[in-house]
Amino acid sequence: MAEDLSATIAEFERSRSQLMGVSAQKAQLAAQRDALEKSIEELKATKEEKVFKVAGNIMVLTNAKQALKDVEEQKESVDLRFKTVDRQETIIIDKLNKLKMEIEKSQGKKTGAKPQADPNADQD
Repeated sequence: MAEDLSATIAEFERSRSQLMGVSAQKAQLAAQRDALEKSIEELKATKEEKVFKVAGNIMVLTNAKQALKDVEEQKESVDLRFKTVDRQETIIIDKLNKLKMEIEKSQGKKTGAKPQADPNADQD
């Protein structure tokens, strides 16, 4: 019984750590998406036929329409990755909630008391 509780707690901690990583990745993708949206707005608003684009450590002059197409494709890719990471985050949160309930149930049986919600559980 104690081994099961220890294993559940260890799994909870691993999942919590995984959630932190996924949430950080989601934040990075959101920032990328915002930057790409701003770039798309600027490219749509420009009257120039040629614009500069960053290629490694240099900037190259390129066709504005092609640059817009490239940025829109990048945004589509980031949007897809964002949705995937968002789904992963939801799955991990559901798993954490189930594990939390298991832990509380085990601790309640062990002490003979009803499980109580931890007021600090949602503060991350």
